[in-house]
Amino acid sequence: MRRFLGFLSVALLILGGAALPNVTQATLLQVTLPGTNTPVPTVFSFATNTPIGPTATPSITPTLTHTPTASFTPTPTPTATFTPTDTPTPTETPSPTPTPNGPFSYPEGVNPLTGLYYPSDEAMNRRNLIVKISNYPPIVRPQSGINQADVVYEYETEGGVTRFAAIFRSNAPDHVGSVRSARLIDLELVPMYNALLAYSGTSEPIQQLILNNEVDPYRVFQYFSPLKGDNCEDAGFCRFPDGDKAFEHTLFLDTNKVWELATRREVNTPLRARGFAFSELPDPLGTVANDVFIDWYGQTDARWQWDETSQHWLRYTDGVAHFDAADDQQLWADNLIILEVPHDDKPDIFPEGASYTSVEIQLWDQGRAYLFRDGQYYQGYWRRQDREPGSALQIIYGNNVPIMMKPGRTWVSIVRGFGDVLVSDQRADMAATAAALEGMATPTVDPNAIDTTDGG
Repeated sequence: MRRFLGFLSVALLILGGAALPNVTQATLLQVTLPGTNTPVPTVFSFATNTPIGPTATPSITPTLTHTPTASFTPTPTPTATFTPTDTPTPTETPSPTPTPNGPFSYPEGVNPLTGLYYPSDEAMNRRNLIVKISNYPPIVRPQSGINQADVVYEYETEGGVTRFAAIFRSNAPDHVGSVRSARLIDLELVPMYNALLAYSGTSEPIQQLILNNEVDPYRVFQYFSPLKGDNCEDAGFCRFPDGDKAFEHTLFLDTNKVWELATRREVNTPLRARGFAFSELPDPLGTVANDVFIDWYGQTDARWQWDETSQHWLRYTDGVAHFDAADDQQLWADNLIILEVPHDDKPDIFPEGASYTSVEIQLWDQGRAYLFRDGQYYQGYWRRQDREPGSALQIIYGNNVPIMMKPGRTWVSIVRGFGDVLVSDQRADMAATAAALEGMATPTVDPNAIDTTDGG
């Protein structure tokens, strides 16, 4: 090899200032290194009469030998020659394209509610279950089982107070509640998430909308309530009396029992809901957010603060930390979504002259949205592509590209307008707020007030 490189150096010196040919027009040559039969390409061909490489060794010419007893002409034995073969050029194996984690396709075994793998075969093979949970009056707090829900919707009922619709699939808590009544919005959430619905009762007009469904008459079997005769033993709706609470705040649910009953009714089918899109990495260009405050007419408020230690959003309600009685942990979420949705009073579904109404939250078409994750927030839109079963909520930018959510649990808050939402990069001092509230007089709210619009 050194002899060959030396030869090339001498040739270059002889050529002196001769211009090298253009690289793109260079002719590739094959030369044979001494002591090897493997040709090596050179980059350029030079104008020279000097042969490149060693001189080929001539073949040996055989000498005829005279034998006194016989004469013959021997056949010359040719010298074997080596014909080089092309060495295949290695090619890179293309990396497989990862399966999208939403909004419409998910990897096998992944829960579209969380973007995470189902924790068990039982979770994968059961249906989404929505449980209605009370959040007012304050005496119902802390509720039980909320931290085990995959997704929680919080929305306004009558009078500026809120209620939760918690969607369970990954976990099956045996004590969830207190369970309260259905609302008009549930007629949208149930098909969106291909879900079962568990509720305490509802007003007569809404119950008739549930029972007399012309689009899907079999959907009635997806609804579970003591109002329909579902009891403690068979359906898991059980009363736990508490001396400080009115009767309507004592109903709790064993989700296992509901899924078992749904199996007997042949409606516990493992249907999926599509819409959320997930990524471990946040989208770029997020805005820092550490504190999110939502107010519903001064009747109920919620504050979420980003916690660096747990990497979760932690909830405060009416100025104090909001806990889950089942695990004694503060309510938390990986994603916080706020939707701006039109609200409309619907007195026409009640008898003429009734003094009460119901709020229709028009969760179809699209509107503005915020998504909070990892201490950042993104402005975009919510969209419900259509009202077909399983066509659930999407969170998108203006160009219809999904805003990527963090794999995990999500809390969705619905408001009438973003003027009720305050976002800050500074955390409010909630310890000082709690101390101030302790020194105030107890609000004059009847803790046992009954919501007369929903039958309990």
